[in-house]
Amino acid sequence: MYKKVLILVFSLQFVACAELQKMAGEYALGQLTTPEIASALRQALEFGIGNGSDLLSQKGGYLNSAYKILLPPDVQKVTDKLKFIPGFTDVEKVLIEKLNNSAEDAAVKAKPIFRQAIKEMTFDDALKILMGSDNAATSYLKSKTYNNLYTAFQPDIVSSLNKFNAIDYWNQAVNAYNRIPFVDKLNPKLDDYVTTQALNGLFSMVEKEEYGVRRDATKRVTDTMKKAFAKQDSNRQ
Repeated sequence: MYKKVLILVFSLQFVACAELQKMAGEYALGQLTTPEIASALRQALEFGIGNGSDLLSQKGGYLNSAYKILLPPDVQKVTDKLKFIPGFTDVEKVLIEKLNNSAEDAAVKAKPIFRQAIKEMTFDDALKILMGSDNAATSYLKSKTYNNLYTAFQPDIVSSLNKFNAIDYWNQAVNAYNRIPFVDKLNPKLDDYVTTQALNGLFSMVEKEEYGVRRDATKRVTDTMKKAFAKQDSNRQ
């Protein structure tokens, strides 16, 4: 009986050593640990959101980019009619500039909200994101942060619209429009529209940054990122 116990103990030790050797061998061959994957994803997301929110929060960040906020259809209807009324010939240009300035002001709020979501990312989340689609990280962030971002952005958008006199200007434009004979009276709210468009632009920017890190090895600025995304590259082949 004693011999059997000894044999069992030695067998278990042998198996354990074999497993450790196997793990060590896999690590030496460049296999990633789960914490490394999570760290790489966090670094990539920090890089992406840093670039995205910094660029969009600059003056002209929305206005002079592919994420420029245009007028909604109802507002376009108003501005088309007002072009021929003295004092409102440039109404579309002025409104677009004011809306985008407001979005740029609010974009500063994005970073801390994104960073909190990144901190809460689990190892399982990180692995799925690494081996997921080209926008897997962006989709994860959107699912975790959109409502919080909207809540943070919306009051800032209203404040910024007031700061740039966009709401007063819009009210004057609507009043002028509503005095035109035979038109349907309109007064579409700008704050919800601008908030939604600002967030759409923000996530599009982050998605672009994520795509760059996944597809362009030169954008992987740390050793951990290089190692993790090399694993992603090998799985694509």
